[in-house]
Amino acid sequence: MSALFSPLQLRGVVFRNRVFVSPMCQYSAPDAVPADWHVVHYGARAVGGAGLVLLEATAVAPEGRITPYELGLWDDAQIAPLARLAALIRSAGCAAGIQLGHAGRKASCARPWEGGEPLPRGNGGWEAVAPSPVPFAPGHPAPRALAKDELPGIAEAFAAAARRAARAGFDVVEIHAAHGYLLHQFLSPLSNLRGDEYGGMPAARMRFPLEVTERVRAAWPDDRPLFVRISATDWIPGGWDLEQSIVFARELKARGVDFVDTSSGGLAWDARIPLGPGYQVPFAAALRREAGVPTGAVGLITEARQAEEIVATGAADAVLVGRAALDDPHWALHAARVLGAAAPWPAQYLRAKR
Repeated sequence: MSALFSPLQLRGVVFRNRVFVSPMCQYSAPDAVPADWHVVHYGARAVGGAGLVLLEATAVAPEGRITPYELGLWDDAQIAPLARLAALIRSAGCAAGIQLGHAGRKASCARPWEGGEPLPRGNGGWEAVAPSPVPFAPGHPAPRALAKDELPGIAEAFAAAARRAARAGFDVVEIHAAHGYLLHQFLSPLSNLRGDEYGGMPAARMRFPLEVTERVRAAWPDDRPLFVRISATDWIPGGWDLEQSIVFARELKARGVDFVDTSSGGLAWDARIPLGPGYQVPFAAALRREAGVPTGAVGLITEARQAEEIVATGAADAVLVGRAALDDPHWALHAARVLGAAAPWPAQYLRAKR
């Protein structure tokens, strides 16, 4: 039997296999709600055989959007359009997930294919906020440092978005605490220079992300799993690193997190990342071993046998496929063919199965 195509149960949700489609921003929602593009994009990957399709980063507040074209879930009016996507994904036998995030100092930018530069206020942009007034990169404006009394409101925005996600019918919520966005900014000493109880020592820098996690877990149905995506390292000396990530993962598990989606980087513009096939898998393996929490491996996982080995050897409980799933919406079906595993081919496509 294939380990990759064995089921995985977390709380009351059974994933038909361990191929998960990573959340990948489409930057194609000018009104913060799904467009026809999203229906085609997510529907194709759901019928492509994955066990879970995670929707892209969805902002919990308007000022938390990366670009003006990001999905949002800060208003009840946004529930119904997202519910259509959740139902579409689930109708294909695939679990439906949504990633909730706040961009912090990386907010208010143009889309990547339009240059990705910060948008000034008055020209489509807005004020970005962060733990400390530290710009992301040279030439970027300094964000406004959040006052301590603003933090409970942001935590509640995450919780409220989780409640809306439950009403929309999603099986999984993932908190985005990676890739240099707001919660990661609190974690890293490179971006968090606060002198209050939310900055300084690692436990203090973890305080706000853990408060958000507690609020979301309380708001999210008990029978549905909660994921958190983290960057295991900043790839910068003196920054956030694997040792701190292991401690953080233990704290997440203690607060009811069921799965740590393990990525890296994104906080520092000048990080030197040694890219290569499966380059982040050792981080997922370390968190699984040292923190005792189920993990997902992500990052240049492109081949079926590579993904099988990751799960079969216990390096991670699932693989998250990103760019390969953009290239091939049916990556999971094709991987199953290579591995000789049973795969959930749609009846409409059976004539193409071989």
